[in-house]
Amino acid sequence: MKVIPRAARAYIGCALLGAGACVLPALRPGATVPWGTVALLAALYALCELPARCRLLGRSFPMGTGSFFPVLLAAALLLPPAAAALTAIPGSLLARVEEPPAALRRAWRAAAAAVAVRAAALTADALGAPTALGRGPDAPDLPYALLPAGAAALVLCLALTALDGGIRATVGGLPPRAAWRGLLGRSLVPHTVHGLAGLMMAVLWRSTYGPVAALFVLLPMYISHWVFAQYHRERAAHQATIRALVQAVDIKDRYTRGHSERVGQASVLIARELGMAEDRLDVVRFAGILHDVGKLGVPTRLLTKDGPLTPEERRVIELHPEYGHEMVRGIGFLGEARAAILHHHERMDGSGYPYGLHGEQIPEFARVVAVADAFDAMTSTRSYSRARPVPTALAELERCAGTHFDPRMVTALVRALDRHGWQPAVTADEAPPGPPGGNVPPPREAGPEQAGHPADPEPPGTAAAEAATGTDGAARRAGADAPPADRPRERA
Repeated sequence: MKVIPRAARAYIGCALLGAGACVLPALRPGATVPWGTVALLAALYALCELPARCRLLGRSFPMGTGSFFPVLLAAALLLPPAAAALTAIPGSLLARVEEPPAALRRAWRAAAAAVAVRAAALTADALGAPTALGRGPDAPDLPYALLPAGAAALVLCLALTALDGGIRATVGGLPPRAAWRGLLGRSLVPHTVHGLAGLMMAVLWRSTYGPVAALFVLLPMYISHWVFAQYHRERAAHQATIRALVQAVDIKDRYTRGHSERVGQASVLIARELGMAEDRLDVVRFAGILHDVGKLGVPTRLLTKDGPLTPEERRVIELHPEYGHEMVRGIGFLGEARAAILHHHERMDGSGYPYGLHGEQIPEFARVVAVADAFDAMTSTRSYSRARPVPTALAELERCAGTHFDPRMVTALVRALDRHGWQPAVTADEAPPGPPGGNVPPPREAGPEQAGHPADPEPPGTAAAEAATGTDGAARRAGADAPPADRPRERA
């Protein structure tokens, strides 16, 4: 954010004053400060932050503020509180800043770090950390030394969380609950690990081996953080790949824009209700998002056709699962999602495509995506059809359970929507929200001959089955008002 609000500037100013008060006792004449240790720890922390600022090294050393908190926690255990606060300032001022204004952001980081380290050092000092660490040949008092180290790490975490929540509230104008939501949970475990590493570093620093031995603690910390950073970089690349494919599909078939993301969302709801492991939830979301990627191989004239599909054109449309599977078969991180893309139009009774699988022969993820796909097709408003209310769509899915859809998946979706509701984002091609009671417009007034009207129930599976066949777009636009016997089948 380039413009910092006035309230945020005032908040940062207060933090700077607090940081000044934290370090002032160490700068007073006559203060007893081990300046050699302060200089070594401050230089070490600053040196650890430098590679991230270099454009060339920053790619190989993806470090940032927080990567080397063990140095600060070791300072909190080894030094008087005011001196410990000083060690955080040079490295924080040198840390990489992603967005302007860089000077103000660095000043904020330095102030927050100084205040948090001072609080951690006061806690450690009150619990007798200097004595518990031992000195020279004296062995540290273990396991008691874990208490001041753990308490210092916890206080550091709480202080940084409180300060970060305040800056989020003042910069973004968020309410307090939203500003602090999730901050503590995300930082508690990393700070606990940093606390143990800081304790090891402090013990080695005070041992007969001296500061050089303490440096070896940073090596495994750096390796673990580098691996973690590489994982996040790879995950970001995966997300970018998925987004690019979905955007390509949305551009080609504007009538289903936003459909892919909603199918991914509904697929996760079903999978979570079934108790799938967290690592599989990402994969099933990918499966839902990419289920229609094969449309990229279908001629655009068929996707946008304004008249009924011929049998030959329908056969071309029904090739899109195989096209999609071929497109993603070399993307290793998709895993089970690839089988879901290929088989999401199979039916439980074996009448689906492309291979006519039935029952348990259909991969589990494909059965999840089939239900999510049909549900969103029925509840989405498009240029050629109004959305059906959620209860009507669920009733249609339940009617088709066992023949077209896996009853377990349908039941899981019903339970998940009862618990969480359904509030998908409205896309550019959808109509504005209808009256209170949801973001789905009311069903149009129509005679019994129109699909889904409760006065004249359709044969089992008509609406949901057509939505799940992958053949609704152009054909439905041409025949939405025709009697059921004459209306072309739909394309989702």
